[in-house]
Amino acid sequence: MIWTQPPPPERRRALGRGEIVAAAIALVDAEGADALTMKAVAARLGTYSPMALYRYVYSKEGLVDLMLDAAAAEITLPTGPTDDWQRDLRAVATGTRQMLQRHPWYAALVHTRPPAGPHQMHRLEFMLATLVGQGADVADAMTYAALLDRHVIGAGLQDAEDDRMNRRHELEDGSSFVAAVMALHDLAAKDGGLPILTSWLAAPSGPSGDQRFELGLDFLLNGIAARLPA
Repeated sequence: MIWTQPPPPERRRALGRGEIVAAAIALVDAEGADALTMKAVAARLGTYSPMALYRYVYSKEGLVDLMLDAAAAEITLPTGPTDDWQRDLRAVATGTRQMLQRHPWYAALVHTRPPAGPHQMHRLEFMLATLVGQGADVADAMTYAALLDRHVIGAGLQDAEDDRMNRRHELEDGSSFVAAVMALHDLAAKDGGLPILTSWLAAPSGPSGDQRFELGLDFLLNGIAARLPA
C-alpha cells in the first residue's frame, strides 16, 4: 500500500500527486470504477504518459489508496465526541452516505484496499472513541463500527448498482419504470402462489431510499445502545 512507500518526487511542471488523484476521481465519477486505468487518467491530464504517473503513485493500487483517502477527507467529523453519542455516529454515517452519493465508485473500491489512509483512520478513530466513551471495550467498539460501515457502504453499493441497472435497462424515466413493474406483476400473478407480492406490485409503496437508510441506521444505533453498559 502506498502509505508505507517513500514520498513522491518533487513535482514537475503542473503534474503532481494531487493533480493525478483529482483527475482519477473525476474520471471514475463520470465513468465508474471500471474505467480506471493509468492510460485513461494520463489522457485526462493531457500530454502525460502513464509512466509519468507511476513516478508519483507507484502503481494503480497506490492510486486507489490515494483516491479512497481523498474521498474520505470530504467527510466532516465532529471535533470530538459529544454528550450525544448517537448523534455523533449518525453524523459520520450520513456524512459518509453523502460522500458516496458524490462518488459512487468508493463503495466498489473501498474493500479492495487496506483502510490505511490518514483520513480513513481518523474517521474510524472518531467512531471508536465515541463508542469507548460509552463504555464499550475496544473489541466491541470495532465490531459496532464495522456493522455501521457495512450498512453505510452496503447501501451506497446498492444505490450505485441500482443506478447502473436503471441505465442499462433504460428505466430512468417514470413510464419505463412503471412498465417494468407491471411486467413483474404479471409474472407474479401468473404463478398464482404469490398473492402478497402480486398485491404489492399492483400498487408499489414504501419509504424512499434515504428513508430506508435512516430506518436501518436507527435499528443499528438502538441495537448498539441496548448492548452498551448501563
